[in-house]
Amino acid sequence: MSKILVVDDEEMVTTSLRNLFRLRTDYQAITFTSPVEALSSVSSHNYDLVITDYLMPGMDGITFLSRFKEAQPQAIRILLTGYADKESAIRAINEIGLYQYVEKPWDNDSLLIVVKNALEKATLLRTLDQKIQELRAAQGNLKEFQNELIRAFI
Repeated sequence: MSKILVVDDEEMVTTSLRNLFRLRTDYQAITFTSPVEALSSVSSHNYDLVITDYLMPGMDGITFLSRFKEAQPQAIRILLTGYADKESAIRAINEIGLYQYVEKPWDNDSLLIVVKNALEKATLLRTLDQKIQELRAAQGNLKEFQNELIRAFI
């Protein structure tokens, strides 16, 4: 089951998204209305995806996602924005590797597709990383075998 972190200072937004994921997916949504509290949960929970609002008191969404990325770089990052914040969202794509931004108010079906695609990407990236590690191990074993053969014939 995929674990999603939702951070928005509006309780109505976090409740709405938590219920959307609970009713229409098998994803586990963990919600916070404070970006500071959400960051404190990062050390004890691994998230597959994070959705955060851009405008929040105390810490904006880009700053939050930047700090989140330091702790969990593999998690996919999505930013919720109002129409006026579109330039900031585009900047975030470049600065923090934002997967996508979603404008408020969002369409539930569209958001679910974005999240599904993001989680599939995360799964593919994890699989690719695992295969790369396996190839490196095999390459090391092959190199060791090659050295043994050379020593055997010298």
